[in-house]
Amino acid sequence: MDIRPLVTPDDHAAALHEIERLWGAETGTGDGDKLDLLATLVEHYEERHFPLGEADPVETICVHMEMTGRTQRDLAQLLGSASRASELLNRKRALTMDMAHKLHKVWKVPADALIKPYELDASVRRRA
Repeated sequence: MDIRPLVTPDDHAAALHEIERLWGAETGTGDGDKLDLLATLVEHYEERHFPLGEADPVETICVHMEMTGRTQRDLAQLLGSASRASELLNRKRALTMDMAHKLHKVWKVPADALIKPYELDASVRRRA
């Protein structure tokens, strides 16, 4: 594949296919450089065509879990209980600074993505 600007959905798909083929190439090699350039082009294309907006802390945790292959059980182990993990993911419990610190320190979730204000489930506020 020749490296060129990604303009169409077909260009995007071809670049993703090539990235998959090159995945794991060593940095500093021809394939590694090509992988880096294609990843940058795909990132730029996706930011323009599929804007996500800014994720709240719960969305950030969910995306991080999906990207790293982690499960709710893994989150429960990190936070100390299954109910705490469930309540957090279902927006029934707010993320504490201790939880945010663990997520940042152990899972390497960016701290600034975890300290943003967000809404809890409205039914929880009514009962409180």
